[in-house]
Amino acid sequence: AVTWPRADNLFGWSALLGPLAGTEAVPPYAAPARAADLSGLPAAYVDVGELEVFRDECARYALRLAEAGVPAEFRLWPGAFHGFDGALPRVALSRRAAAEQVAVLRRALGGC
Repeated sequence: AVTWPRADNLFGWSALLGPLAGTEAVPPYAAPARAADLSGLPAAYVDVGELEVFRDECARYALRLAEAGVPAEFRLWPGAFHGFDGALPRVALSRRAAAEQVAVLRRALGGC
């Protein structure tokens, strides 16, 4: 079952962007995947579940970052759905995802 249906996605974009939602005037900082040139963006960590509705979009974004010379890490979590780590925080996959996210943040913040 899809836990984040299209109607919720449209509502979220409308809440963020107001009348700009769905137009070509969306600023790249609101939707960086729409930017023509991703060079100069900071390093990124992109992780997504295999069953996530946004999976392909996330994978393409990570690849575009790498192609633009932006340091990018990408992780596809097998069998995972949207929000898996929040919905099932105690299962092994969620714990591994959380541990990896913390490790990435520690590296990015200089080992804090």
